[in-house]
Amino acid sequence: MSRSNSEPDRNSGTSLTTGPIGGQLSAVVRGLLTRLQFTRMAERYDSLAVLSVFSFINGCLSIAIMAGLALVTGQAFIFPSLGPTAFLFFYTPLAPAASPRNAIYGHLIGVAAGWGSLAVFGLRDVGPALSEGVDGHRVAAAALSLGLTSGAMVLLRSPHPPAGATTLIISLGILRTPAQMGVLMLAVGLLTLQAIVINRLAGLPYPLWSAPPSGGPAQPQRPAPQLPGR
Repeated sequence: MSRSNSEPDRNSGTSLTTGPIGGQLSAVVRGLLTRLQFTRMAERYDSLAVLSVFSFINGCLSIAIMAGLALVTGQAFIFPSLGPTAFLFFYTPLAPAASPRNAIYGHLIGVAAGWGSLAVFGLRDVGPALSEGVDGHRVAAAALSLGLTSGAMVLLRSPHPPAGATTLIISLGILRTPAQMGVLMLAVGLLTLQAIVINRLAGLPYPLWSAPPSGGPAQPQRPAPQLPGR
């Protein structure tokens, strides 16, 4: 017996399957399985087992791509804040916070706020807090970076919660150089590209840049693939 529910997509005027855990993960899984003609599995797209396996494979794939680039280039393409971004991309892909615009702007704001906080408190040449310890300057830098990130994301209407982790990674000294920050933003861009490909392949109206405003006009979209015989 199906345990899925449907919720209207305000931007497209269609109903999207939410599945047993909410979000649009079930819709992503159903679209991909149908597109790949895995008919029997597609009929069980809202099963917790199927959703869990998809999340496992997709999570491994996302990080494997970054790890491969790290091995080839010698640069650290794997960052803790990419994990929650990846989850947002595929669990609630149609939420404004999961749009490419919000993801890129959010992490960019976090990078700028973290680096600026290091500069303000003279910590740009100090090692990470995990090895150097935490003092008043480090606490102040971390607080300032998170406050700036939160305020700027609201001001620019680009909230992306994982950016809070990005700014702390920098203000705590784990990343300190412009080159490292550039690699982080490149990794965010590559993960965003993966989200566009997978969500669009699944037939979801995932935006190429920003999510349409709530209540705005419907955007043209490719119809979601249908199960054979339905």
